[in-house]
Amino acid sequence: MELLKETLKSISPPDEGAKEKARQRLDSLAKPIGSLGELEEIVIKMAGITGNIHNKIKKRNIVVMCADNGVVEEGVSACPQAFTMVLAKNMTKGLTGVSVLSKMTNADLTIVDIGLNEDISHPKIINKKVNYGTKNFTKGPSMTYDEAVRAIEVGIEVGDNLFKEGYDILGTGELGIGNTTTSAAVLSAFTGLGPEITSGKGAGLTEEQYKCKQEAIKKGLEINKPNKENPVDVISKVGGFDIAGICGLFLSAAKNKKPIVIDGFISQAAALCATRLNPLVKEYIFPSHLSKEPGAIYMSKELGLKPMLNLGMRLGEGSGCPLAFQIIDAALYIMDNMATFEEASINNEILVDIREDKN
Repeated sequence: MELLKETLKSISPPDEGAKEKARQRLDSLAKPIGSLGELEEIVIKMAGITGNIHNKIKKRNIVVMCADNGVVEEGVSACPQAFTMVLAKNMTKGLTGVSVLSKMTNADLTIVDIGLNEDISHPKIINKKVNYGTKNFTKGPSMTYDEAVRAIEVGIEVGDNLFKEGYDILGTGELGIGNTTTSAAVLSAFTGLGPEITSGKGAGLTEEQYKCKQEAIKKGLEINKPNKENPVDVISKVGGFDIAGICGLFLSAAKNKKPIVIDGFISQAAALCATRLNPLVKEYIFPSHLSKEPGAIYMSKELGLKPMLNLGMRLGEGSGCPLAFQIIDAALYIMDNMATFEEASINNEILVDIREDKN
């Protein structure tokens, strides 16, 4: 618990001075003011994180938290629970979606066993197992409160170690059959929205299975009564070890003043928990894409963060992060290489700031 407490205390606001300097520099570039939209916002946000107006991402890493979920017993997934382990093994071979995309974008991959329901010994998998999967939250809490804290601290530890190794940015990913159910339950716990709104068909449910999923979420919330004022309680009651671990990654990034990227629905659930623990964490997060899961749009609204992309993706694993890395690289490259009005010998006095509608 001490690591979590100290981490939350050590998170500080972004550098507003650096953000203003970055904004002024962007406005001096040879283009209509504000014409690069979200790319400009990325540059400004990055300046606030690092304190520098010029930034480069040299080393990047996507962390995949692997864990099983006891609620799978309720028939909430089209895939058997054994698929979590199968996917974890395939990830070590470079065969999964995030493996391919991370390789394409020169991003390293860190695979963490935070709660697989079997033991696995592999040099490419870090053993940080908190327990052998969570319990079925329709019968009681997913995990104990202490386990939730420990899982969050695993994420903090993994993040801290990677930043010490010189990584400039992290992406967040997961593997865990049933984790769209736990993520929807977390969203419902915080917002009061029903499972018919927060949950979707995941990897491909029949209508009957989808009803089972909704009923499981509803029952889990009724039985466990998670306290929305306490994110750790929410995680322990209806969450998963993967969500808790990713939550810790977000906290670590904010503590270390480093940028971190949300993947999809499960990562959003973790980000929601992290920002509820400390609202300043939001200043260090970049959302990659809008997941196809129906609840994702409500997650985005709760977080107050607009995803960069909307590609209809719902793979998970961290697969949206490599795409976001490329967009961030493009934004930072523009800041470093685009000419100013003065350098391009252009008179900018006639230009109007198009960022705000002043009518």
